Amino acid sequence: MSGGSFDVVVERMTRGTSGPIWLFSRKTLASIPDAYAEIDLVVVDRFVPRILGKPRIGGIRLFEWLVLLVVLPLGYRLLGSLDWAFRPLMRFWRRRTGFSKRHPEGHVPGLIRLVILAVAIRWILGNLDLPLVERQFWSAVATLLLIVAFGWGLLLLNGYGESYLKRFFGGGGETASLVRLVRRAADVLVIAACALATLRYFGFDPTAALAGLGIGGIAVALAAQKTLENVIAGLSLIFDKAIQIGDVLKFGETVGTVDFIGLRSTRIRTLDRTILTVPNGQIASVGIEVLSVRDKFWFHHFLGLQYGTTADQMRSVIDGVQRLLASHSKVDRDSVRVRFFRLGTSSLDIEITAYVFTDDFGSFLDVQQELLLRIMEAVDASGTSVAFPSQTLHIADGRLPDPHTEANSPRPAPAAGIRKPV
Repeated sequence: MSGGSFDVVVERMTRGTSGPIWLFSRKTLASIPDAYAEIDLVVVDRFVPRILGKPRIGGIRLFEWLVLLVVLPLGYRLLGSLDWAFRPLMRFWRRRTGFSKRHPEGHVPGLIRLVILAVAIRWILGNLDLPLVERQFWSAVATLLLIVAFGWGLLLLNGYGESYLKRFFGGGGETASLVRLVRRAADVLVIAACALATLRYFGFDPTAALAGLGIGGIAVALAAQKTLENVIAGLSLIFDKAIQIGDVLKFGETVGTVDFIGLRSTRIRTLDRTILTVPNGQIASVGIEVLSVRDKFWFHHFLGLQYGTTADQMRSVIDGVQRLLASHSKVDRDSVRVRFFRLGTSSLDIEITAYVFTDDFGSFLDVQQELLLRIMEAVDASGTSVAFPSQTLHIADGRLPDPHTEANSPRPAPAAGIRKPV
């Protein structure tokens, strides 16, 4: 025993009809008091007043409850001032994570304090003479502190991951919503894992509870089918980048600017300066026209000339408009097309198409106005004019026709046509 170990001998005994059993030998039992006397442990009862060491709550002495509720929080608080020992590590942590606002310069992170307290409890247990129940109690306290510290560290890691992803993707509104959702889901998983580890440590089997949660999750998913549809559609919009904040789009009969893209819905500010909230599932299921991504604007008009226009005047107008568009600096020359299109009901129609180099609608309106005014000048220079809707009414004479002789009598010559505007 002086060497720090001794042999434990067991003997196989048979008692009555119960069968053979193993028992400690008499020699082993006789050596236990001497071995216990050699163990250098501090007996707590010598230093604890009787009024604190005698009463018990739940099998644990009163002074140990005071240590748990008073001394342990006080030690946690005092460890926060040991910045001199952890200052280099904290500076490196702040440089890598950017958490300087969350952790002041003169304080040690809480998870490190919990780990220190758990290690201190383990060390004290190895040097104090405590009953088995109290040893189990303090061992459970140390384990819980380690579980909390581990979960706390994972939550901080999730926060660092969220900040990094926001910086990596630019921190846009839709990206921030997605990253926030992922971070919250990860936080829930961390807390659930810590709770399961705690239950496992105290001997509870969480398998049945997990199975019940699975069935309940299916029921919730069925009840929240529309919400899940909108969330999945929101994720697809964010990943595919179909629309982004600031885009001008046409959704059905509505034209507006995308103000916010969330996981469930998207907000559109209309031309009337109102906010239209549209579920993401509805946006994903219908066609949307993004107007702000155009690199060119389509200049497309019909020019109607009066029917008195001659063929030479028509050619003069077509050539003049063609040269006008081809010489303009904002017009794509390869897209210019000016053609005599059709003989309309009240005009001779010329189709004019071209693309204007601009991505701003206001600039396009200025260019379009300039082109239309110069087209009017080209029409005036050719000697003709723009037609207006009209019809010609022919009157034969003032007599009413005889229905019996109308079919066999010759028709009189028509009088001069009178042209009246519609």
